[in-house]
Amino acid sequence: MLKVTGRVMPGAWAILPFTVFADNGVSKGEPEASPPVTLEELSLYTSPPPPQTPRHAEREAGQLEETVATVRKLAEPYTTWCQGTYGVIQPKVQKAVRFGNEAYVYLQNPPKDFYPRAGIIAFAGVVGLFLARGSRIKKVLYPAGLMTLGASLYYPEQAAAIAKSTGESVYDTAVQSYAAVEKILRSQSKEKKKNAFS
Repeated sequence: MLKVTGRVMPGAWAILPFTVFADNGVSKGEPEASPPVTLEELSLYTSPPPPQTPRHAEREAGQLEETVATVRKLAEPYTTWCQGTYGVIQPKVQKAVRFGNEAYVYLQNPPKDFYPRAGIIAFAGVVGLFLARGSRIKKVLYPAGLMTLGASLYYPEQAAAIAKSTGESVYDTAVQSYAAVEKILRSQSKEKKKNAFS
């Protein structure tokens, strides 16, 4: 028999040495004096082998996966375009929905004489359609002009504000157009002068 001393159990028992008897395969006659055995030498206390790192093998892509990858690559420019377009359109749609909700709330409790005024403005548009026989430009200008005239009679403050903002935007557009035309004419005159001297 072998005599083993050492720390075996965790906790409070781990600090106390104690004796373990193990069979060394010698006959059971007289006990031989043998050196103490460490815990690692006992078969009961062998530590497990370190875990093997799992081998990850990349499997080859199948036909379906290759087809899906190809379709994704082909569709990528269109999806990015759609996302960009959605980002541009989304605020406008939200603004239109908000305007629709506000108009619905306004029409639920309209101010006094709203519906008669709206009827007269709409009638002015119908008269404009009736008078605008012939060209398409008249069919656009006459109804819009008569409806604008009718609305400005009933809502002069709003008409003045709209006319002012529209006038300013028309003026800004005219100034920018004039500057662009002047720049084009100057560049053409410089080219003519260079061609004349060369």
